[in-house]
Amino acid sequence: MKIKYNYQFFSKFITFEGIDGSGKSTHIKYIIKLLKTFNINVIFTREPGGTPLGEILRNLLLHKPMHPETETLLMFAARREHIAKVIKPALKKGICVISDRFTDSSFAYQGGGRKILRNKIKILEKWVHPDIKPDLTLLFDLPLEIAKKRLSITKSLDKFEVKKNDFFNSVRTEYLRLAKKFPIRFRIINSNESIIKIENQLKKFLLSFLHKNNI
Repeated sequence: MKIKYNYQFFSKFITFEGIDGSGKSTHIKYIIKLLKTFNINVIFTREPGGTPLGEILRNLLLHKPMHPETETLLMFAARREHIAKVIKPALKKGICVISDRFTDSSFAYQGGGRKILRNKIKILEKWVHPDIKPDLTLLFDLPLEIAKKRLSITKSLDKFEVKKNDFFNSVRTEYLRLAKKFPIRFRIINSNESIIKIENQLKKFLLSFLHKNNI
């Protein structure tokens, strides 16, 4: 007999990560649709951004030149507002939160790419959200040359997307380091596959996650 689980109150935090051009944004809608088939209340948000103030900071962060440490501090300022106004309230109501990027992006982009010391980012992480961690992180990974090719057809690129290969290699390396360090939380998606194969990967990971967290 098939067991039916009740996910009406599913207070989980799921994040999507990956280098620019990895295709993660394309598959967020699929995950949300899949979650809703289980009657899960879900909201989508993003970083930087997610709040009115966060969106103002997003525009600055993606388009204005600034010192790497200023960039890092602004990322966490936007994140603090995001947590207070969106993430925590939703989780307290039993709503599943899907976020396009979170603190892993700071370790990857500001740490790996910008060369901000990892310990400095850890201090900010502990200060800004000591009690908020993703329950599941889906890391979209693919070779750099494929990601760059995808970005080349984009009309308008932000200041990160135009970075050179060594920057993105460092970002990708840091993402893979995080995935290795936190294997229970991370699931690596081979983003160099067809959409159907990627959706199958996502469905497999999500069903396993739901099974482990059934109510």
